[in-house]
Amino acid sequence: MAKVQSEKRTDYLSWDEYFMAIAFLSAERSKDPVTQVGACIVTEDKKIVAIGYNGMPNGCSDDVLPWGKGSDNPLENKTLYVCHAEMNAIMNRNESTLKGCTLYVALFPCNECAKLIIQAGISKIYYFSNKKHDSVSVQASRILLDLAGVIYIQLIPKRKVIEINFEKINST
Repeated sequence: MAKVQSEKRTDYLSWDEYFMAIAFLSAERSKDPVTQVGACIVTEDKKIVAIGYNGMPNGCSDDVLPWGKGSDNPLENKTLYVCHAEMNAIMNRNESTLKGCTLYVALFPCNECAKLIIQAGISKIYYFSNKKHDSVSVQASRILLDLAGVIYIQLIPKRKVIEINFEKINST
């Protein structure tokens, strides 16, 4: 007779790790060759209401617009065209309001995304990386978020790797 498991697992993901992992999984949809960013927006009762990743606007071919940043001509750089993950998540939400929600995002938001976050009513941000900490855009973002009372916290997950194994379900 098979032994019955009587205790729950203890190595499951925390809510914060779970939602950040969803943001990272969403980033895998990005076609950006350098920076893939994902975002996940969650209600106070832990329901996912939006996800997004960085990419070109709907209806604008990502085969035609530039993906680089090295040109002296600003019109030949992705910066003027790419929609950030936060913007896409806010625009693609499945709730009428995001007031009081929490945003999980791979990269600390720029000033333009901070404005959208504030206007949407998002009250807390968990970010993974702040590699652009000293940029003017991120400095302005922190000023805006502080003035609006939006809390931002760097999330350092306990796990360094989360593996998704599509074969696992067939082997149990």
